Amino acid sequence: MTSNRFPHLLSPGRIGTMELRNRIVVTAMGVSLSEDDGTVGERLIAYHEEQAKGGVGLIISGVAGVAWPTGCVSWQQTAISEDRFIPGLTRLTERVHAHGAKIAAQLHHGGLVAAYSAGRWGLPLWAPAIPPAPKGSFADFFLMEEMAGMAGMKVPEIKVLEKADIALVVEQFRAGAARAKQAGFDGVEIHGGHGYLLSSFISPYTNNRTDEYGGSLENRMRLPLEVIRAIREEVGPDFPVWMKLDTREIGKDGITVETAQASARMVEQAGADAITMTTYHDTDVGKLHSESHTPHIDGWNLPATAMVKQAVSIPVIGSGRVEPELGDQTIGKGELDFVAMGRKLLADPHLPNKLKAGAPEKVRPCIYCYTCISAIYMGDHARCAVNPELSHEFEQKPADTTAPKHIAIIGGGPGGMESARRLAAMGSKVTLIEKGDRLGGTLRFASLAYEPNERLLNWLRAEVAEADIDVRLSTEATPELLRELGVDKVIVATGAIRGMPPIPGHDLPHVFSGDDMRNMMLGESSSELKRKTGLLTRMATKIGAATGATSNLALVRKATHSWMPLGQNIVIIGGELVGIELAEFLIERGRTVTVVDEAPRFGKGLTLVRRMRILSELAEHGASLQQGASDIAIEEGVVRFTDASGTEQTVPADHVIVAKGAEGNLTLADRLRAEGFAVETVGDANGVGYIEGAMRGAAQAVAEIAA
Repeated sequence: MTSNRFPHLLSPGRIGTMELRNRIVVTAMGVSLSEDDGTVGERLIAYHEEQAKGGVGLIISGVAGVAWPTGCVSWQQTAISEDRFIPGLTRLTERVHAHGAKIAAQLHHGGLVAAYSAGRWGLPLWAPAIPPAPKGSFADFFLMEEMAGMAGMKVPEIKVLEKADIALVVEQFRAGAARAKQAGFDGVEIHGGHGYLLSSFISPYTNNRTDEYGGSLENRMRLPLEVIRAIREEVGPDFPVWMKLDTREIGKDGITVETAQASARMVEQAGADAITMTTYHDTDVGKLHSESHTPHIDGWNLPATAMVKQAVSIPVIGSGRVEPELGDQTIGKGELDFVAMGRKLLADPHLPNKLKAGAPEKVRPCIYCYTCISAIYMGDHARCAVNPELSHEFEQKPADTTAPKHIAIIGGGPGGMESARRLAAMGSKVTLIEKGDRLGGTLRFASLAYEPNERLLNWLRAEVAEADIDVRLSTEATPELLRELGVDKVIVATGAIRGMPPIPGHDLPHVFSGDDMRNMMLGESSSELKRKTGLLTRMATKIGAATGATSNLALVRKATHSWMPLGQNIVIIGGELVGIELAEFLIERGRTVTVVDEAPRFGKGLTLVRRMRILSELAEHGASLQQGASDIAIEEGVVRFTDASGTEQTVPADHVIVAKGAEGNLTLADRLRAEGFAVETVGDANGVGYIEGAMRGAAQAVAEIAA
């Protein structure tokens, strides 16, 4: 069955001579899945093959280095700089074609952004000119343990290109396109964005040359246009060729939408079959890493893309956190022709087939946590918080159980629900035991603080409800119950314990623990909170009156937006993920927030790119972030501490929230093992790992059971 909910997104499309089954494109991403010598191996092949199986129309395989290792921007980047890389590339295209998708190679030279080739091989950064000196805050957001990994890095040498170097670059792109065609790719995308070599020539921010390759836009576009013409001459008129361009450079006096429109017209005139539009940013400014090509704001790049679309007659590929509904509407309005998705297809490579089947609710949602891109920044393979299979598609999957076992799962949080749905899909008999009256665990709390988490919560709940799973709510898991059920194995996914650290004044009535806050925000009973303040009952009544049911998190979020039983001045003690997201939640609700912790850097538990954004926004909205504090003490109405400079501070505090002290809890698992049960542990029970730890741990536990 084909869904009519996405008539434009799922309609066939064409780029040059290339016919595509739909208009969903895997955007080119550097996922660090090739081999260490630049060759394509089974890891990258299986990754793209899964996307082809999932029904995507076109895959653009990212950052194939035309001058590799010069211009290499990441660990295990694909190379296309020599003929020896053709066999692996050929195996890739054959495997993708077997599932009906088309695949293009993205031809790439990192230029000024090739820090990896500089750091590993001591190679210079190729550039049109010496760039402006860095001026921002990028390094300030790294944790100290992350900074340690960069110790000893040298400032790379910059090679300003001479005419002979420019001619070599053109030849390298031409030869890369020839190899792509020989390897069976259906087209090539020339990377002319993101501050890479061609982009650095286009941008007046990085190109201050005074020869024919600098000055006017026509001169700055000379090298990219020479590359297009050389490739077209090499591959002929019928092989699809297009270029990726920036719509603008956020935070720089560089490329503007008007620049992009004029550049796009030149690219079309040079013989390109399409244009991919992206956006770049000032990399020195931490927040901007999520305000350009991998944006935090829905449809962030679409207005600028639509303006470029008006300037050309060839197809335009757009991207930038575009949900399927929005993508379909935008194509329908003629504002773009294809939607390139990155994070959503990492979270669920089968998104296209699920849309086609009329089941968009079955798509595993991206929660926009930036685990994927942050992993690349930190020199790892791409990872996904909600899809543990990402980068592991090449590994042998657990076989379906031939004689279904009876598995009891204790704990209905994300780790428990993910374990349950996986086991049920494999044919096991599953009993999911949750001591609370609904599923979700700490993910319910996280969903209030950050809305995209609610998408995952709802998806997991729906998957469990649809599967053949015996769900037992308001039930205590005891050895007696497990014996009565006759289970073969047990998964303990009960989460962490959250003790109150021995901070002076922690027992005062205006001090809340993380569990107190969770109960308050969800409108649940807590005898301790009732004892200390008597506020929770009124909170639950207020929310209940507003929503009619506390299970609807969207309504709870609406009710808590304007009313919460908290004073104006809030001090949060704890600068890791929970404390920082709580600070965001409260400052959005009009509170004056101070975050205090001994940690020298805030945001542990948040991925780098998410950390850069949320810490910047907290500062912009007036939060006081006191990292490196000492001698923290709570008193009636105030919190006292010594700040990082050694100055004693006194901060008003109507309420204090202690958002630290969580640790793994294997007590139940150890007890059950002592009782003779075979036990696997998942999620925060093993130590706080948040959503990624829960989902990955569930996949690993299920694999162990299947084995």
